[in-house]
Amino acid sequence: MSPLLRPTLLALCLGLCLSPTLHAEETPAAEQPASDSAAAKDAEGGEDKSTDKPAEVPRVPLDERTSAEAGALERQLPQTEQQQLQAGDERFLALWKPANAAEATGVVILVPGADETADWPSVIGPLRTKLTNAGWSTLSLTLPDSPAAPLPTAILPQPIVVAPPVDTSAAASQEQDPASADKPAADAAAAPVAEPAPAAPPVDPAVRVFARIEAGIAYAEQQGAQSIVLLGHGDGAYWAALFLAEKKPTQVENLLTVAAHLPAGQQPPLEELIPGLKLATGDFFYKDQASDRSDAVKRLQASKRLAHPSYVQVALKALPGNNDAEQEQLYRRIRGWLDKQLPAKK
Repeated sequence: MSPLLRPTLLALCLGLCLSPTLHAEETPAAEQPASDSAAAKDAEGGEDKSTDKPAEVPRVPLDERTSAEAGALERQLPQTEQQQLQAGDERFLALWKPANAAEATGVVILVPGADETADWPSVIGPLRTKLTNAGWSTLSLTLPDSPAAPLPTAILPQPIVVAPPVDTSAAASQEQDPASADKPAADAAAAPVAEPAPAAPPVDPAVRVFARIEAGIAYAEQQGAQSIVLLGHGDGAYWAALFLAEKKPTQVENLLTVAAHLPAGQQPPLEELIPGLKLATGDFFYKDQASDRSDAVKRLQASKRLAHPSYVQVALKALPGNNDAEQEQLYRRIRGWLDKQLPAKK
């Protein structure tokens, strides 16, 4: 064999020996894209699953605090005292106690103060029980939660706006090509402007309160009440007086107020509202409390200016630390006014 052919023959033999190995190594490489594509698909599928947002759960409104406390009263008090009255589209708890007499003089409807229950330990609870011994049936209402006082409007500092520098080159190009300068303005004019959503109208608390007082009056009439007296405590005195001023129910001719208080954000003031009713009114206040005393003076002066025929103020003495004596004092004063205005039948 020629010496020149030996290197060529040697290279040919090496090529034939290495070709199976190269083929075996290239086969997995060819299969690699398929496996990679499958893995990529799995990854894409997993990414899609992770980006799926869970369905939003509708938010359930919380129960009012007075409703929760009314539920507690339902578990504590006898079923015979509990009445579920209908006021518009809602039901509420009222506590009924018949008079301890052969024939009741009438019904006293008790309107609690702000966030008080129908059996509140001050004023409402003691009177609803004690007045039954004086020949009066009582019906104590549950009012909605008192509205929160409006927050003051926050005044924020105006942000400082810095004008960007003018690009003279862009201005020059716009002068050369006016069509391109008009295009952004046309696009801005064509873009729809999102209108802000209208604010929800505020709910007037008087609507719900009036509906409950009306339901109480209707229930008293069903019990054959010959006389109906509204008695309000704190904010409840304002709501009772406002109800009489706006609704003017013919069934109610007497009003009792205890420590009357004007709710935040409400009008008119009590010195205009209560004396202006021209109904038989017993205005009970605590003379030891400066705010109650000054407000009572305003109401008394207004009643004199209006020549109110049957407006009576009764001053009470606060007895801190002796709640039983304080509630007994209030009961005796209330009973004295009722006996004088609407004497019990013998």
